[in-house]
Amino acid sequence: MNILVFQHVASEHPGSFREVMAARGCRMQAVELDEGEAIPADLAGFDALLVMGGPQDVWETDQFPWLIEEKAVIRDWVRAGRPYLGMCLGHQLLAEALGGAVGRMAVPEVGMSRVETRPDPIFAGLPPLWPCMQWHGAEVTRLPEGAVALATSPGCAIQAQRYGNAAYGLQFHLELTHSTTAEWGSLPEYKAALERVRGPGGLAAMVAEVDAQFSELHAAAQIVFGNFLDIA
Repeated sequence: MNILVFQHVASEHPGSFREVMAARGCRMQAVELDEGEAIPADLAGFDALLVMGGPQDVWETDQFPWLIEEKAVIRDWVRAGRPYLGMCLGHQLLAEALGGAVGRMAVPEVGMSRVETRPDPIFAGLPPLWPCMQWHGAEVTRLPEGAVALATSPGCAIQAQRYGNAAYGLQFHLELTHSTTAEWGSLPEYKAALERVRGPGGLAAMVAEVDAQFSELHAAAQIVFGNFLDIA
């Protein structure tokens, strides 16, 4: 499979999903939108679109005008029935591109979490509860018409969505590597959200929490991304 990846900051990349790609012989082409890289004009050769997280918000089109084209590409891609997986910002972009709504949260959701999921092929093979990581200050407040909510948490009602048979958005993170938490903690927007929720110096505690549950989180990431490739 040939997978197109949209990235919005260097440290938010496919992470451990790349292990699944390598094991299955997938090819990956990443587009660093925040660095001014252009989306390929011809998308016919790609089998799936993976859209990562980032410090931007979906409504910040004046500051990040490339978001306008990105949302248009996502809309056309998904409405054509092509496989899509969005993580965090990618989940929010999916909702807004298809006519849903995204808004700022009263309190950011930051830290390790376990979400309540509905049965769906994307979650096949997972135990009833499995760890994920949250780090977001915006959320999907209204699903697009025809989309289905697949997961929820006390802090965020729409933790996952499916549109059609092959387009998914996950608000939470699974794709972490051992260095991800520290790298994200160096981003000003993420550091501010973290300290608002957990106070100054909260990064060290969060790194420890992620490390303590990393093996379970990594296993869940391999299953979920493998399931997505099966669906694709």
